[in-house]
Amino acid sequence: MFQSELRRCLPSAEELPCSDDTPVDSELQELIPGLLKSILLILWAQRMDWLLGIDMAIYFDPELPPIVPDAFLSLGVERVYDEELRPSYVLWDELIVPSIVLEVVSTTYRQEYTTKLNQYANLGVLYYVVYNSQRRRKPKLEIYKLVDGTYQLQSGNPLWMTEIGLGIGYERGNYSGVTRDWLYWYDENNQRYLTPTELVTLEQQRTQLEIDKTRQAQAESRQARERVARLAAKLRDLGIDPDEV
Repeated sequence: MFQSELRRCLPSAEELPCSDDTPVDSELQELIPGLLKSILLILWAQRMDWLLGIDMAIYFDPELPPIVPDAFLSLGVERVYDEELRPSYVLWDELIVPSIVLEVVSTTYRQEYTTKLNQYANLGVLYYVVYNSQRRRKPKLEIYKLVDGTYQLQSGNPLWMTEIGLGIGYERGNYSGVTRDWLYWYDENNQRYLTPTELVTLEQQRTQLEIDKTRQAQAESRQARERVARLAAKLRDLGIDPDEV
């Protein structure tokens, strides 16, 4: 994308503004990507070759302002390159175009179906995901795949993305104390990956089950010892030494 000589002259992420100063106008635009990221932090805890940016500027041309999607996922990049993390995503430094871009539509459209769609296609973003939970007659979730330079709407909820090794879709659940439709990651069998809270709850249930089993075994062992003691006492009453039986 950028010649090595030119790259050395271009500004780095630390020298560029880290946002477009546009405020987030919906809490869901923060929570939905946050949930997706929290799942990946557990699911891909051993991987250091991915980045899920939330409200992070993507710089693609030093002469143009950045694009700031609600979230994007890049594969094959350094998960962390220093303790300060990334202030922005600079394509002439990263040299890897995001594989997925997510836009969460709020009460007002922000060029999700026009300017942004064209920009992501021009950049070569493989999957463009648009989620609009307020829709009634049209699909809430639209997933576009780049085919021969043009986005084609895919079908399925969830949709398995072979190139990513993940599926994405929505279903009803509880996150942050709110029960509603949320976006989740899925495996190739359309099984939803659990959230961190669900994993903690599951582990607590497993631990409690083991405790209950141990207590039950201890109770049964005590009852067995008591039965043996009662039988021995009856044998002695009959003049029989239980140790000689």
